[in-house]
Amino acid sequence: MENNSEIVFVLQGLNDSLTNRQIYFAVALMSYLITVSVNLTLIITISLDKMLHEPIYIFLCSLCFNGICGASSFYPKLLHDLLTNSHVITYSACLGQMFVTYSYIFSEFTGLTVMAYDRYIAICKPLQYRVLMTAQKVAQLLLLTWCFSLLETAVGTILTARLPLCGRHIPKIFCTNWEVVKLSCSDSTLNNIYGFILTFSLILETLLIMVSYAHLVRAAIRSCADRKKLMQTCLPHLITLLVFTTSVVFDVMYSRYGGGGTMKALQNVLAAQFLVVPPLLNPIIYGMNLQQIRSRMFHRIETFRRN
Repeated sequence: MENNSEIVFVLQGLNDSLTNRQIYFAVALMSYLITVSVNLTLIITISLDKMLHEPIYIFLCSLCFNGICGASSFYPKLLHDLLTNSHVITYSACLGQMFVTYSYIFSEFTGLTVMAYDRYIAICKPLQYRVLMTAQKVAQLLLLTWCFSLLETAVGTILTARLPLCGRHIPKIFCTNWEVVKLSCSDSTLNNIYGFILTFSLILETLLIMVSYAHLVRAAIRSCADRKKLMQTCLPHLITLLVFTTSVVFDVMYSRYGGGGTMKALQNVLAAQFLVVPPLLNPIIYGMNLQQIRSRMFHRIETFRRN
């Protein structure tokens, strides 16, 4: 057993994909650039337009920024590995990638929960919306989203960093907590318990979102205006939640119960979809469906062309 800081992990997820690395590199680079571009476009559009300085759009900015962080924890390393024959990562870099990745996951769930709360107030208690969703309340919710998520991730990272490791091969294209824990030489019961606590927390957040949507649907049935508001802002939110939850569940199931069998390259790609699909689709779904954002974006494009 060697000092953890001296360990260099070998990422084995790309071993079956070396023949078409140029094609994979081009696709990955294009996907990363598009992901960053659409998220930045939405953030800049909302930031520069005072008419869009509403709670739901501010929360959307946070979601888009989080998407950029999640994508950036994955794509740069992947692009580097596609250009080299040695797919390795140092112990500290692996922990860093894990920290950013899981911060992204927890921030996404917490952010979607906060957005569900905002929509619940907007539709079920419209007369109290301005009183309840003040600028101070929005700032507090954003602070809660990021601080709570970073705290969750920090505790998990510390628990993993304390484990002595007896292996260095990770059968994926990026570092994940469970793959590193499986390389441990010592008892990892505490890590498993904390993992179940986090899983329960995420399930609880998902249930809170579902409960809020039950109230939203019931309120929308009574009013045509509420039905329109539900379709414009809540439907994209629900699609985002389903896409992200499905992606994360697949990765968790693959990490804990997968790893064998054929078509390993495909399995690794599917396992990484929570870092690829939601950051790309979120701004597109919201940008295309929210009329205020769509109209302001087209207005700025027309203004830019005229100048």
